[in-house]
Formats: sequence, C-alpha cells, structure tokens
Amino acid sequence: MNNSFENIRSRFLSGSFSVGIIGMGYVGLPLALEFAKKGIKTLGFDIDESKIPMLNEGRTYIKHILGDRIQEAVDSKQFSATSDFSRLTFCSAVLICVPTPLDDHNNPDLSYVENSTRMVKKYLQPGQLVVLESTTWPGTTEEVLKPILEGNKVNSQSSIVNRETNENQLTIDNSPLTIHDSPLTIHDSLLTCGVDFYLAFSPEREDPNNPDFTTATIPKVLGGVTEKCTELTKILYDHIIVQTVPVSSTRVAEASKLLENIYRSVNIALVNELKMIFDKMDIDIWEVIEAAKTKPFGFTPFYPGPGLGGHCIPIDPFYLSWKAKEFDIHTKFIELAGEINTNQPYYVVQKTMEALNEHGKALKGSKVLILGASYKKNIDDMRESPTLKLIEIFREKGATVEYNDPYVPKLPPTRKYKFDLTSVELNEQNLTSFDIVVISTAHDTYDYAMIFKNAALIVDARNALESKGIKNGKIFKA
Repeated sequence: MNNSFENIRSRFLSGSFSVGIIGMGYVGLPLALEFAKKGIKTLGFDIDESKIPMLNEGRTYIKHILGDRIQEAVDSKQFSATSDFSRLTFCSAVLICVPTPLDDHNNPDLSYVENSTRMVKKYLQPGQLVVLESTTWPGTTEEVLKPILEGNKVNSQSSIVNRETNENQLTIDNSPLTIHDSPLTIHDSLLTCGVDFYLAFSPEREDPNNPDFTTATIPKVLGGVTEKCTELTKILYDHIIVQTVPVSSTRVAEASKLLENIYRSVNIALVNELKMIFDKMDIDIWEVIEAAKTKPFGFTPFYPGPGLGGHCIPIDPFYLSWKAKEFDIHTKFIELAGEINTNQPYYVVQKTMEALNEHGKALKGSKVLILGASYKKNIDDMRESPTLKLIEIFREKGATVEYNDPYVPKLPPTRKYKFDLTSVELNEQNLTSFDIVVISTAHDTYDYAMIFKNAALIVDARNALESKGIKNGKIFKA
C-alpha cells in the first residue's frame, strides 16, 4: 500500500477511515457517537469489562447520554465497543480520552495516559494518527507520548489486512470495515513522528447535559507536533465538529485548556471569598451578583457554591502549578484560588453548625440530609463532587449523614471515598426526621416548596430556595 502522507490525507478527506477511542466515559462516548453518526467506523475501547456488553447492546450507563443514541450507532454498524486493544491496529486514528487525576499530594497522575499510550505503542501502525484529548500540562504530548510512541518497534507479523485472502475488509463485531485499498507495508524499524505516524493534542470541551452545546457544536482547539500532524487532525475533527481551531503547537493547545479552566477557577474563588466577606457584612452575594451583571460590558457573572466539582476545574490548575515549578515559578494566584475553593465544604459545615446552634442543637448527634450528590445539577456525574467531602466532614464531627439524589441512587466508590450509602426517599415523612437539610446540588426535579415546608432547618449552598421566591428564617445561605 502507498502509505504516503498524501494517500493518508486523501483517506481522511474522503471519510474512508476508522477511529478508535480509548476511554468510554463522559468524553470518549459522546465523541464516538458523533463519529458513528457521520458514518465513520468507530471502535470504543475501555478496560471496564462491564461497559462493553452494555454499549454493544445499545444501553447507557451515563444518564444524560440516552440509550437510543447508542442503539442507533450500534444498529447502523458504525460503532461497537471492545476491551481487546489488539484491535487498535484496525484504526486509522486513535483518540485517547482517559482521566488525568491528581495524586494525594496534588501532583499530576499521568498513569492512565501513559498506560494508554503504551498500549497504542504496542499496536502502532505506520500512517496512524494519535490524538490526546485528556487535559494535562503543556508539553505532555511531546515530552511523554512522543518518546513512548517513537520507541516502538512494529511487529512485522502484524497486519491490518488479511494477507492470506488478500481481502481489504475486516470485521468489527460482524460488520465489514474497509481500512485500506491494499495491504499495509509493515516496517521493522523505529517510527518517526510526523513521518511514519502523526501525533496531536486536542482538548476535550464537554459540559454534560448542557442543552445549548454538544460535542459537535463546541469549537475544538487542536495542535499537532508537526504541520502534517495538525493538518490530519483538523481533517479528522472537521467531519464531526462545527468549527476546528488549529494552533501552532501541541503546547499551545494544552495551555489553552488550562487557561479556560483556571479562568473559571479563579473567578469562582473570587465570588466564594466575597460570599464569606459579604456574609459577615450581612450582604447577600447572590443579590450583589444580580445587580453587577446588569452591566453590559466588562463583567461576567460567576456563582458561589459548596465547592468545585467535575474533572476539570478542581484539578486542571494544579497541572500548571506543578509544571511551573520546573521553571522556578510559584503560581501563587492559581494556588490561592484552589485553596479558597477547596475550603468551601468546610464553610458549608460551619454554616450548618451555626444554624443548628441557633436552634439549640449541636452538630454532633444531629441527623443531616444532603440534597444532591452529583457535582452539578441534572446529571449523574460524581467526579470531584463537593458532596463527598461534606459527608466526610459531617461524619468526622459526629453527625449522622444521609443523602438524596435522583440521578445517583448509590454512591459509587471513588479514588478518595468508599461510602456505603444509598439515596434515601425524599418525602414529607423522611424530611421531618432530619435535624437539618443541606442543599449541595440544586436539581430541577426537586420540589423545593415541599422541602421547605417539611424541613426543620435548611442550609442552602446554591441559592435554590430564594431563586424560587422562598424566603424564611429557617433558611441559612452558605
């Protein structure tokens, strides 16, 4: 086969290529469904064996991603899932969408990215495009992924095409998949990035369950190691994204994602700090924000809360802080914002103690009901949810803690927490049995009038009640 750049570029332009996506989570799964929707053969890879049969049967495990979308992709024969990573050899493009968490010391944990890259290396073929989507520090793509992939020696016995029958078709779950026009030439030599394979970074931009923006309608930044890498990556995403934004390097693309989330982290920290200051002055921060946002220029509203959640804002700033130390720079501003936001669950607990004290009760021995376990409303995403920290602190202070969340029937184990808790039913009888209710996530499905009527005391960390016109002395804002 002619494995020249022009030949590869032509295949990408025509759509006669296949995509493998490593990680079938909140980023990888919707991305896979978009490619499948456009008629591009897509393989979803995941090490979680429980996900594979669910996906191949058209079922979902993420509530805001409807099973109908998955079923449609499966029925069209454009999508299937597997845990067999040897099938990466079938893919013209490989996208890595795996977590990049922090360790116990707030240092980057790239183990998921490195392990995925080593798996790609094991099956890397000449002409393949590899794209990292996981948020990370500037330099990761070229300093971590590139050396791993260039150190690969391709197995001369492997081949994308069945040479015995000389057929150009392969099967992904009994569905024919045309990969190339002729057998692929395999080299027994080290591969060079930008010549033998192509490498780029394109940060994910997901806002789960946002009705206004989807994977396909959010502009996508991308940057390759070389100009050819960038060009192929742009062609790839142009098939599914309304607007692609190529930049000059992988480092710029990596830095752009960090800037987006550090911007949010710093501004949320600002309003969280102002919340605490204004509370001492008997000023309502929510009313202040509503007044300030009437200014038609120079102001963007951000809102306080019980702490940051999701995979991005609580984590991404520390990736830059860690990398900056290599250049003898101490990111005081970024780290201070992280400190303020991390402290918010403690502030909510303090307000809960004050509310109980005003009514002659101690937190120790009290029954606390937390409303909302996901990190934002109307989704089931538990990643870095401040509710988990609230549960831990309340328990440490001797309270009995339960929670309710219609989207999270049972708290899943996380890297930090292993709570054995199931969502309690939210009804009048249950509400009256608790000493205090803490609103941590303001789901739209909650009957706030019923909650207000039956709860003895309420600590509202989301301004959920007042936004519904409910004001009363038994409500404490946090």
